[in-house]
Amino acid sequence: MMQSYFDSDSNGHRSFELPGARPHYNPDRPGQVEHIALDLVLDIPQRRYDGTCTIRLNPVRSGIDRLTLDAVQLTIHSVKVGSVEQRFDYDGEQLQVYLNEPSELGQVIEVAIAYSADQPQRGLYFIAPDQHYPNKPMQVWTQGEDEDSRFWFPCFDYPGQLATSEIRVRVPKHLLAISNGELIDTQEEGDSKIYHWSQQEVHPTYLMTLAVGDFAELRDEWNGKPVTYYVDKGREADARRSMGKTPQMIEFFSKAYGYPYPFPKYAQVCVDDFIFGGMENTSTTLLTDRCLLDERAALDNRGTESLVAHELAHQWFGDLVVIKHWSHAWLKEGMASYSEVMWTEHEYGADEAAYYRQGEASSYISEDSSRYRRPIVTHIYREAIELYDRHLYEKGACVYHMIRAELGDELFERAIHTFVQDNAHKTVETVDLLRAIDKATGRNLQFLFDQYVFRGGHPDYKVAYSWDGDSKLAKLTITQTQVKDGDTGFKSGLFDLKIPLGFGYVNGSEPATLKTFTVRVHEREQTFYFPLEEKPQFVSFDVGNHFLKTVTLEYPVAELKAQLQSDPDPLSRILAAEALARKGNLEAVKALTTALKADQFWAVRAEVAEQLASIKLDQAFEGLVEGLNDSEARVRRAVVEALMQIKTEQSYEVLKAIAKKGDPSYYVEAAAIRGVATVAATTLNGNSKEEAVIQLLQSVLQERAGWNETVRNGAIAGLSRLKTSEAALNLLLEYTAIGTPQPLRLGAIRALGSISTGQTPINVDRILTRLTELADEAFFLTQVSVVVALGQMETTKAIGILQSLSDRTPDGRVRRMAEEAIQKVLKNAGQNEAVKKLQQELDQLKRDNQDLKSRLETLEAKAKG
Repeated sequence: MMQSYFDSDSNGHRSFELPGARPHYNPDRPGQVEHIALDLVLDIPQRRYDGTCTIRLNPVRSGIDRLTLDAVQLTIHSVKVGSVEQRFDYDGEQLQVYLNEPSELGQVIEVAIAYSADQPQRGLYFIAPDQHYPNKPMQVWTQGEDEDSRFWFPCFDYPGQLATSEIRVRVPKHLLAISNGELIDTQEEGDSKIYHWSQQEVHPTYLMTLAVGDFAELRDEWNGKPVTYYVDKGREADARRSMGKTPQMIEFFSKAYGYPYPFPKYAQVCVDDFIFGGMENTSTTLLTDRCLLDERAALDNRGTESLVAHELAHQWFGDLVVIKHWSHAWLKEGMASYSEVMWTEHEYGADEAAYYRQGEASSYISEDSSRYRRPIVTHIYREAIELYDRHLYEKGACVYHMIRAELGDELFERAIHTFVQDNAHKTVETVDLLRAIDKATGRNLQFLFDQYVFRGGHPDYKVAYSWDGDSKLAKLTITQTQVKDGDTGFKSGLFDLKIPLGFGYVNGSEPATLKTFTVRVHEREQTFYFPLEEKPQFVSFDVGNHFLKTVTLEYPVAELKAQLQSDPDPLSRILAAEALARKGNLEAVKALTTALKADQFWAVRAEVAEQLASIKLDQAFEGLVEGLNDSEARVRRAVVEALMQIKTEQSYEVLKAIAKKGDPSYYVEAAAIRGVATVAATTLNGNSKEEAVIQLLQSVLQERAGWNETVRNGAIAGLSRLKTSEAALNLLLEYTAIGTPQPLRLGAIRALGSISTGQTPINVDRILTRLTELADEAFFLTQVSVVVALGQMETTKAIGILQSLSDRTPDGRVRRMAEEAIQKVLKNAGQNEAVKKLQQELDQLKRDNQDLKSRLETLEAKAKG
């Protein structure tokens, strides 16, 4: 599963465990579920369905007289074993079945539960056109992870139970129904069609799925197995563009994991209003239709390709090899995220993969520094969905990479093959990965897991370098700044790692060569001396940049310039650029400007642009402007983002020109539009410029509708920067109206929070009133946007809305986000009140000072008189 909706805010290392968190364990097993059969009749216009769920259970022992199943917000009509009715109790969350005859070991029980659901809120979703969105497709789709299958059929809803399954579903004849496994039969009856799908490989309940719609079907294949894509009719070209590499990916992952693709088909279904990026249901992945790329979006969007790779990787890690408990979900999510890196390396090369991996590391570090710190593996939480964060995905990916770096490519491949082959069609815990590594390689990586998986955090290194020319010694002082001076030992947060250090030598136009040493870094501060024949031009810390960490380089300018120019590792060049920018002088600007023009790798040029903007010298602006001519759209976008930070009349004019003219890239154009308003908000000279900016943004909103509303959301974000403008607020409120294209509407809702911090009290109340209305909507993404907006506000009036939403939302993600947002608001409001108080005290001092000055002048006048 892939998700990307959490925003961060600086709040230190808060606890992951919110009030009410407790240890979670899998329940006791009454036996092994062997098979689940669903027979469903959908009434799509009425948003209801009738069903029979038949569960075949092989009891673990004799004498079991009661079965406890998960079933939430269903209507239970009857329970039978064979043809015999069984007594049951149902409290809306759990179904207690009292067996007429207690179980006997070895005798299979088949329980048939007749049930129905009206207007389901979770698990199974009805999508249909309405008066506000008449072009919305008619669809039905399910979402089971983490524990939502219980909302659409009665089951033992935890990942430790693996069973085969089948789904028979009656739908209107013109619609397609896609599910797990193979389509074994279809029948037509009147205006209906019955699809019968069968999944003969065992899987957990959360991976059972159903998707119904009037889809176009596109066919590929891999080794004779069908590879299919389902999208709304008219989007066939987008489907090929977005998912067309799937067969090559299946081939690549089959070899990388040492196990051929294990299911009879692979389908990808793009659905409307999906609540995740994608979900890896066994053999049938569901994806958000917003991942479909048009021709222009494909210029600089590789996110869809990574999403496709991520969900496909789950067919092995998650579906073939299943986690036994949610606390070990990093095994699948970390590998699926790392598989994005592996595919990037295969398709685009090592530099692209290194930079992609650095992005995953940065994403985790952002969450660690601003949201909370936690061990990757923990069974203490309120709801399992809380675990699905950047620690699970991105940090998990970094751990897999560190395993690879520690073992080397050949042994890493052998370990992964062993893990998959030994555990195919079984459940696993983290210890099983350690065992597979040991079995395949003889290596014990417990030390790595203890530091990065079973506790929170990562090392923060400060590295100082100097050269003693007389004795030809290179001196490196390495400090782990995440621990306090004097702290020692594992519990203090110290890391004990063997770090490779490289001394770089440049000979003319030849590639640089590195003389490498490996040192054990295990204390808060250590100094190392290296005898070298001659002075190196630069120094690389953690050659290859394989360890998850942060690094601050304290090198002389000459070494940083040489590293930026010549280090073969793009991540090390980026680190040098960051260190140069901290120098903040003209020499640094010149070096960064040269790199922006000359570095061969687009990602280094993009990062250099960001660093140039942090240097407050006029020459930095001149260097950046040249970057607008870069042929790579992702560099131009970074340059535009950088120019946004230089809030001058010059940058305003440059951004305005791009905003008016446009760019081949949606993202560059949107950034420029947002940038115009961002800079204007700081450089406004009277109402005329504000009116001109709003006029420009309004014209964008009226004329530039398009792919996922990327460009128009640039205008929405721009309006939110004009914090004191009532006209900007009025426009934003207008675009929160239902009927506005959903991506644009969600952007406008979020923007209300940003603009609120500069508005008058009356306008803040207008914003609160609107957000209160929006909080009543049931759609998950609307609720998320409302929470994001309220979390940016500086008034305690937002807290009541957040608390109310937290209390009534059925979604654990929204609940957690709302509770975290309450803490943000308290902090924002507290700071705001403190600033107001200081301002009042300052104003009083000024008045007192003026009063004293007046009295003094009076006394002086009297004295002169």
